[in-house]
Amino acid sequence: MDCEINIQLIPNAEITAIIPLLRLLNNVIPEQTLRDRLDDMVRQGYKCAGLYLGGELIGICGLWIITKYYVGRHIEPDNVVILPEHRAKGFGKQLISWVCEYGRSQGCIASELNCYITNESGQAFWEKEGYNKIGYHYQRRLEP
Repeated sequence: MDCEINIQLIPNAEITAIIPLLRLLNNVIPEQTLRDRLDDMVRQGYKCAGLYLGGELIGICGLWIITKYYVGRHIEPDNVVILPEHRAKGFGKQLISWVCEYGRSQGCIASELNCYITNESGQAFWEKEGYNKIGYHYQRRLEP
């Protein structure tokens, strides 16, 4: 492939550029809701790495840097998406490698993430990248 690959943090002012890729994960959430949530997430410290191929945004990985007592300061990849036509070409591996290096540069000692039970290809990817299953992710809705 002769196009240049570039991975970098997407500036907060341009964060809505990730919405078309987020819609690949979930096309049920209205776009305005995504915009509102992104605004709120950025205020809470959310960042997003963008993978660009020849200047085109073809992949994203949301990032949270947090500290939990059982693991310490760590980076949490969130909503990783590569455009379908660019999958299985090593771009996900490159993006996660960048994320881990970024985490190290920010003082993180681990990386931890959630993956849906039904996402078998995602589970295979994460395991191939050296992640171990350590628990279950539970959710309880608080809306009436």
